[in-house]
Amino acid sequence: MSFRKIVPSIALVFSLVSTLALAAPPEQGRSAGGGGGGSVLSLLPSDAVTDHVLNADGKSIPYTATAGTLNLFGQDGERTAAIFYTAYVAKNRDPGRPITFVFNGGPGAASAFLSLGLVGPRVLDFGPSGRDGANAKLVDNPHSWLNFTDLVLIDPIGTGWSRTAKADDANEFYNMRADAESLAKAIALYVAHNGRADSPKFILGESYGGLRAAKVATSLRQDQGILISGIVMLSPLIEGRLVFGANDLALGAALELPSLAAAELERKNAFNEQGVQDAEKFALNEYLPALAGKPPTGDAGRVFYDRVAKLTGIPEDVVAKNQGFLGGVYQKHSDGDGADIVSSYDASFLAPDPYPESEAGRSDDPILDGFVRAYGGAFSSYARDELGFHTDMTYNLLSSSVNEHWNWGGRNGGSRLHASGTDDIKEMLTLVPSFRLMVAQGYSDLIVPFGVNKYVLDHLPPAFADRVALNLYRGGHMFYTRPTSREQFTADAKAFFTAPPVIVPAVQSN
Repeated sequence: MSFRKIVPSIALVFSLVSTLALAAPPEQGRSAGGGGGGSVLSLLPSDAVTDHVLNADGKSIPYTATAGTLNLFGQDGERTAAIFYTAYVAKNRDPGRPITFVFNGGPGAASAFLSLGLVGPRVLDFGPSGRDGANAKLVDNPHSWLNFTDLVLIDPIGTGWSRTAKADDANEFYNMRADAESLAKAIALYVAHNGRADSPKFILGESYGGLRAAKVATSLRQDQGILISGIVMLSPLIEGRLVFGANDLALGAALELPSLAAAELERKNAFNEQGVQDAEKFALNEYLPALAGKPPTGDAGRVFYDRVAKLTGIPEDVVAKNQGFLGGVYQKHSDGDGADIVSSYDASFLAPDPYPESEAGRSDDPILDGFVRAYGGAFSSYARDELGFHTDMTYNLLSSSVNEHWNWGGRNGGSRLHASGTDDIKEMLTLVPSFRLMVAQGYSDLIVPFGVNKYVLDHLPPAFADRVALNLYRGGHMFYTRPTSREQFTADAKAFFTAPPVIVPAVQSN
């Protein structure tokens, strides 16, 4: 879900001490079925456990799938919430086999995107065009991450089938701190109930889930005594001030420009990495100084705006009118004839513009609100028909309520501009010598342009360089909807998981 669409609202921030203090004993914490006390939680069945075989990477992997819930309890012993999860665990696993905890972002997105789009044993095929959600079909995923790690996909409160016992309590979870603490608690419960204390533990988070991954890792370390071996961030929000300033700040615009150039190369069927690298050099060495200073005029202005226009496909007169700032105009003006609109989720993706007479974009996003919505219905059917999890509760793929009521911290709900995970990353790299970070981005993503996170990683202390990587793929925010990019990303993730840890030697004092 796009956090560009979020309108931060006031949400009361309550302490989660009473909510998270008590966990059920193992024999009670495995299932939310029964004892719902008339709340919506009574619609949740007992955990469903089924056996399957995955054929991936040239081998057969027998595994157990569990679709179930983890309970959170208050100080009075009453269940306050149930967190839905789907686990895929290989049978006869090696003692050192890692386990990866997975969640999406939004805030307000359920894990079905990553479950059926990337890591799970089943994947949703959108047909030859790659965008036919109405006729999408579930097929076996030959590139499932189950090939090299066990998986636990978790839906935060308010998404999927995760709910609070009392509807009025839901807002208590809709802030960065409470969200991280509740997910850390759920992970700790799963680890305890399933004897995974000795397993290497990783986190995969997409979009806002990248920021969430950093916050959850911090909460696990501080509150649960669990250390994470590594994090994979997919198209992550790490620094809000760099993501949300592209429309009027020179640095934000410069970090966005290479993604616009990559999208234009894709639309012309001329994509090449050298072309993107040339755009990066221009963006930081010429474009940024021009935007930061007095707008160029005369012949110099015409040369400058013409070059930007050729890089991005946006008409020169539009570029000049906006003095080179393109964040507010690319959706309506990237297509030469004006008949199409582009998606923020993949700027190379064109769809017919339903409002061509309007200067500003008015329609829903053709990717987020288009074909990928099929993940919700597909997962609901998959959980029922293949995993045996039967409930009449609606599976909430994208929750507008969570999104609209999210509290970013600070007064009056805070600001997404202040959202930051950089300090969490620095502390993990410092305090856990074997910790590693992989950031994966799509070239033509304009929700979080890859230039933004390249900037963030480039400005980490040099001592961390060997344990931090940025990998780029063709496509946008959800580049894994492209089969080729999904296969490449999976291969890179396997190398990341199976690489021997880089141990930083202790500094000896004199």
